[in-house]
Amino acid sequence: MQSIRGENYFETRKMNASQSVEKKAREGAHNLLVNCAAVVAGERVLILCEDARLGWYETDVAKLVAQVATEMGAEVELRQTEGPDNGFVDDSDSEASQAKKAKLMHGEFDCCIFFARIGDQLRFDREPTKVRRVMSYVSSLAELASDYGRIEYQAMSELKHAINTVLLNAGEVSISCSLGSDLRGQMSPAGGNVTQPDDVTVLRFPVGVHAPIDASGFSGELKLARYLTPTGSRVYEPASIALDEVVGATVEHGRVTAYEGKQTDVSSIRAHYDHVAQMFSLDADSLLSWHAGIHPGSQYFLDAAADPDRWSNKIFTNPRFVHFHTCGVEAPGEICWMVLDPTICVDREPLWKVGELQLEYFAETKACISRWPSLQRLFEAPNVEIGLLDKSIG
Repeated sequence: MQSIRGENYFETRKMNASQSVEKKAREGAHNLLVNCAAVVAGERVLILCEDARLGWYETDVAKLVAQVATEMGAEVELRQTEGPDNGFVDDSDSEASQAKKAKLMHGEFDCCIFFARIGDQLRFDREPTKVRRVMSYVSSLAELASDYGRIEYQAMSELKHAINTVLLNAGEVSISCSLGSDLRGQMSPAGGNVTQPDDVTVLRFPVGVHAPIDASGFSGELKLARYLTPTGSRVYEPASIALDEVVGATVEHGRVTAYEGKQTDVSSIRAHYDHVAQMFSLDADSLLSWHAGIHPGSQYFLDAAADPDRWSNKIFTNPRFVHFHTCGVEAPGEICWMVLDPTICVDREPLWKVGELQLEYFAETKACISRWPSLQRLFEAPNVEIGLLDKSIG
């Protein structure tokens, strides 16, 4: 006899699913507040949430984190803020820039958490401050409840440190992809001891990339496909350009010397670089640095074509992408190249192989995943949604 399920059955299932998401999201909030931001009872915490109408952050995620922080005994203030503002980047030491930051974070706080792109703009701010600042790349309750938000912050920090150690003590590093990219560079004398760089001044949650690698010693060719996007620093229009076909970019010691491809694409690239470089008085031909994603919990369910800027800003932490900072000689540059499914070899041994980290083959990374079973589980079942619904480009 076939059972009949009424409205109450489906309402109960819906409620249970919602409760499960909230429970996991609370775990993510604890990961952010305690493991990353080191918030303790009695501290004053400012949470800045970008206006949800701009389409980047959902208000619910900031509200839940504020609620959990309050339950922990922190004094919390939740404020809405606007989108990114070049005033935070241009002449960051100027009185005008200092005034903007003072207005944004006015008050006495121990910690400031950004659910806002302004936090990304401040990631290279060198102004001394006692306020612990955290930039959240988690933008929704669903993301906070996912592995992206819940994998232990310390685990990802240790993984980043291990990958930094492997890369920065390499002799030669090469980057290739199925489209024909072949970029190579010398890192340091083989076996050399290189100090770990302090790459940003704002904590990132979650940890999603290794330290940026100076590209001045790299030469070869990179194949550009789909979109050129911003780096999360300055704001400009158009934010991105689309390429009809693959374009080859020739690089010589960190300088872009030529583009080869469909003429309309090449012309579009050159015009875009001229526009951005002239707008901010930048070196248009500089390939500044690169780094690859290290967090397989990163995912993007929408179509990249709908908003390439948002797509690249969200998915760059996925190991299936290595991205390059170009246009400018100061970090982080202004135009980003996203290369899909890279193979990145360290002294001819693949650390990434077609977009998958090979953690078992290097002592530093192998030791890290052995200490953190959650990392082992995550890398065995990575997220596959990366926003590229058009499969026509390899």
